[in-house]
Amino acid sequence: MTKTWFITGTSSGFGRTLTELLLARGDTVAATLRTPPRLDDLATRYGDQLWVQALDVTDTARLREVVDAAFADLGRIDVVVSNAGSGVLGTAEELSDAHIESSIATNLTASIQLARAVVPHLRAQGGGRIVQLSSMGGHIAYPGFSLYHATKWGIEGFYEAFAPEVEPFGIRTTLVEPGMVRTPFFEAAVREPEHPAYAGNPAITRTDIPLEQMPGDQAKVAAAIIAIGDLEQPPRRQLLGSDAYALVRTALQQRLAAVDTQRAVALTTDVDGFSPTAS
Repeated sequence: MTKTWFITGTSSGFGRTLTELLLARGDTVAATLRTPPRLDDLATRYGDQLWVQALDVTDTARLREVVDAAFADLGRIDVVVSNAGSGVLGTAEELSDAHIESSIATNLTASIQLARAVVPHLRAQGGGRIVQLSSMGGHIAYPGFSLYHATKWGIEGFYEAFAPEVEPFGIRTTLVEPGMVRTPFFEAAVREPEHPAYAGNPAITRTDIPLEQMPGDQAKVAAAIIAIGDLEQPPRRQLLGSDAYALVRTALQQRLAAVDTQRAVALTTDVDGFSPTAS
């Protein structure tokens, strides 16, 4: 049975590939992007299967208008994919105020606002799916990429609380966490001017990883996202990529081991006589 999808950030990368694959299998896609003419070729080929609206996701009022219009025009949307995002490379000190604000607005605030905007519609229709693009960078972090990690760790925390809030309405959510994928993401990422104080810091990698050294296949990641959207009981999180699986697994094991070493000190700060099993 065909589905209707709402996707942000469809001009390139995962968003564009998702749109192409879904249209090819006969689904309907509500595609949003800043520059709608970039989908003219698909609009010509697929006609009414493709619903397109201009959207800068950082414009919350416009985002709500577009979401409302998509549900009104299409009647039902089965899967919402929050895909729009950007990256800024630079140490924390190197980051500009403008880039901090724009990155948080795009990657974190807009994702939260999209989730809030679609919930009333999904609840009214009896349920649906929300797929949020996160990253293995929502569990691990690389020096020189702190702002991106801040937004991904932030959206992970939001969905950790948000998912059980909406599950009683039949709304299922999944955080998709890819590793390094051969997409235009890194090419498009902003590079901040380097501060001389950080020259030679071995923790910071300034050289881009060549695409051919990245394990992730963009089309395969998009296909996996579609498969997740088709599941009746999707996972709340899904790692994608051998690198994501290995790196996140190791990070979580190390974090748990570190937590275990803190138990004795942690217990010293309880009120005298407190027992975790009491009350």
